[in-house]
Amino acid sequence: MTYPVELTPPDIEPYRKGNTGIDYVTTFESGKPGPHVTIFALTHGNEICGAIAVDRLFKLGVRPARGKLSLAFSNVGAFNTFDPKNPSASRFIDEDINRVWDPATLDGPRKSAELTRARQLRPFLDTVDTLLDIHSMQHATPALMLTGLLGKSLELAHRIGAPRTIVRDEGHAAGRRMRDYGGFGDPASPKTALLIECGQHWERASGDVAHDVTWRFLAESGVLSPAETERHRARPPVEQRVLTVTQAITIETDRFEFAQDYRGLEVIPKVGTVIAKDGGREIRTPYDNCVLVMPTRRITKGQTAVRLGRYG
Repeated sequence: MTYPVELTPPDIEPYRKGNTGIDYVTTFESGKPGPHVTIFALTHGNEICGAIAVDRLFKLGVRPARGKLSLAFSNVGAFNTFDPKNPSASRFIDEDINRVWDPATLDGPRKSAELTRARQLRPFLDTVDTLLDIHSMQHATPALMLTGLLGKSLELAHRIGAPRTIVRDEGHAAGRRMRDYGGFGDPASPKTALLIECGQHWERASGDVAHDVTWRFLAESGVLSPAETERHRARPPVEQRVLTVTQAITIETDRFEFAQDYRGLEVIPKVGTVIAKDGGREIRTPYDNCVLVMPTRRITKGQTAVRLGRYG
């Protein structure tokens, strides 16, 4: 299915130099003790709702009352190729930058445009205490907050109070995400990260979700003034539900095919239902009321096809 491009990518060139020595990374310091809070946009170059939200924060002149607030754009090289006539093509240049965040890959010999950028960002990321990474999805699916399996991230998602669905997931076989890098993925570390999937990539509503969750995140981050924090906390939380991913289906052949045109969050009532075929292998639901999480349209060997989970 083809989705219309309802969002207009912002001009982020004014933020190129920043003030950190890393292009497109800007840090505002309060001069008072507190956490280092960061909002990242454009982990994927075609996911423009986050860029719109961060651009708006710049234009509103948001500043921390304590600690530090950083606003950053990740895969700018891919974003610069965005073409509304072919909007899916700008996800990345060489590889997915959200699959490279493990020390072995970052310190290894492999080269790509995305690894070059990740290696630039890494020293900065090591200084961050709390991270929000803004994404969007292929299909018109309700927004999802991806927390990982750690309790500290789940607690932060509940405090933010939106969106309705929280997804607890382990990650991808293809590589580690920024959200799980370093202390973010360490249960013994106080560092915390969340990944928000705001809705379909280019629908207008995804921009609204990105803006709303960004402000809720800032209100819970500890860097805003008390008056600003209370103003944004005044919005009531939604009734949330937790969806725990039990299994990620990795594509093993070049002949993967879903049984139906799944879009995400479908609940398959009966255990053993065939949801896809991968070459000669049938992929069946492992339990009753199995939920399909973010089925992909990018059928690529070694990548995640869909994640399976259950509510509760």
